[in-house]
Amino acid sequence: MADEEGIALDLALARSDPEGFAALARHAESRDLDYVVLSEDVLSGDDEGLDPWTTAAWLAGRTEKIGLAADIDADIPAMADKARETFDLLAGARLIRHVGRQVQPVTTAGEIDRLADAVADRPKPARSAAARAQRRDGVDYDGIPASLADVAIEPGDQGYRARRATYMRGGSPGLVLRPRTPAEIADALAFARRHRHLPLGVRSAGHGVSGRSTNDGGLVIDVGALNGVEVLDEATRRVRVGPGATWKQVAAVLDEHDWAISSGDYGGVGVGGLATAGGIGLLSREHGLTIDRLRAVELVLADGTPVRASLEENQDLFWGVRGAGANLGIATAFEFEASEVHEVGWAQLALLTPDIEDALRRFGKVAAEAPRDTTVFFLTGSPRQGQSVVQLYGMVDSADPEVVVERLTPFASVGMLAQQEVVLTRYAAVMGSASDVGPTGHHGSGEPVFRSAFLPELTDDFARDAAALLRTGQIYFFQLRHMGGAIADVAPEATAFAHRTPAFSVAAMGGDRDGLNAAWDRLARHFDGLYLSFETDQRPERLRDAFPPATLARLRELKRRYDPTLLFRDNFPITLEDPS
Repeated sequence: MADEEGIALDLALARSDPEGFAALARHAESRDLDYVVLSEDVLSGDDEGLDPWTTAAWLAGRTEKIGLAADIDADIPAMADKARETFDLLAGARLIRHVGRQVQPVTTAGEIDRLADAVADRPKPARSAAARAQRRDGVDYDGIPASLADVAIEPGDQGYRARRATYMRGGSPGLVLRPRTPAEIADALAFARRHRHLPLGVRSAGHGVSGRSTNDGGLVIDVGALNGVEVLDEATRRVRVGPGATWKQVAAVLDEHDWAISSGDYGGVGVGGLATAGGIGLLSREHGLTIDRLRAVELVLADGTPVRASLEENQDLFWGVRGAGANLGIATAFEFEASEVHEVGWAQLALLTPDIEDALRRFGKVAAEAPRDTTVFFLTGSPRQGQSVVQLYGMVDSADPEVVVERLTPFASVGMLAQQEVVLTRYAAVMGSASDVGPTGHHGSGEPVFRSAFLPELTDDFARDAAALLRTGQIYFFQLRHMGGAIADVAPEATAFAHRTPAFSVAAMGGDRDGLNAAWDRLARHFDGLYLSFETDQRPERLRDAFPPATLARLRELKRRYDPTLLFRDNFPITLEDPS
């Protein structure tokens, strides 16, 4: 704020002459001064009945752009943050939280004119005083690469609110860089290498549960602009997709050719995160994981080098990207081989049961016997008033109604069927049901608490222990994702995603980190590994759960080669050595 000029207006004037008070603020604005300080003590001191916050909100409605500086802290920080956010929505990013008293107290328009004349020849910054006042410590804002300066977003910018949070996680990054080309990603990484003291998040669509694609005070590299979807070769069904595209967008393009790529269960998810972690989806038992359809990937490494990896070139990097890609570089493009998929059976069932243990046991048995063209996910929460609601949703890769009914009927035995919807539709229609994020972005808040595991088989013992877990009240989201089939066709050592044989992926969400960890850890004897995309616990042992010893050793070798300085260190980083 040292190069900015502002005026101080006494709140006593606002009480005695509100129109004159507002006129002085408007005159300062017309003379291109930076801000108005609302003060209780610069002039007369006494402000009986008025506070800076109320006056700032009123004055924002009487002016257009000038910054408004006031001390408006609250006893409850969350309430103060929400109030500031509301202010920004209504008046733009004009609120300056705190400002030094190196301002000129004024009572007349003439005093404002003299101050404005004295500083008339100064260079005018590109951002307003209010925006610059919200900059975070440790970020070299003046050193933003020229290629990114026009699209970089700072905390005080209008577009910041749409970029600060993700689908489930709140955040307040110090700077969001939005590269549009691989060369600009290299520039962003050069900037990140100069800021190793700050967290670094990489964001595609911002939907990831565990991904650190936002942070507090750090850097975010947002690749959302790289969102193209292009058919390269119809004969081989080869498609090229940018990391910033969503699976909803991909499915819409592929649907024109009667193709699809197994891609999770929600079309709003970004390609970048899923295509480097695994991708357990509604077509996985028939067509494999998302990474199993990957044929090549282009990345920018930590040192800014662009590379291409496939089974023919940089094979070791291609192996690692398929399961641990967030540790090895920023993907700029993926090449997939799509599958032929026509109409599918899409089912959403709601069931009630007084005995969630029995429902789990029944689901495990039915799922184990299902053909690989059928994938059904199980979702529930804590029982209420002695009843559990179970939602089953899944897909049958068949356009034959009789086959669809035959495949799904056994799942109706899991509980008492209360509601059902089974239709023949397109895979793109299922993905297309995801809501568009829109210009206001995601609005996640807080820190999600998710635990994840792979379950080799759903035994009676697991059903009992899982039912006990649900009765603790620690869990309000509990999901089983149906695995097996084509997922298990790939050898465990073929990709960095090594957990090929489990029957299910299990995930749970709660509100109390310590409580959920303690309850979840008691089930550890049933599990064999975990899926990082659904895991928020970053204790060192989680990395050993995610990657078997031989896989982790190989990944450490890749980390030493491609990211020896651990630039990519905020999303379950592969350490160079075993911390234990």
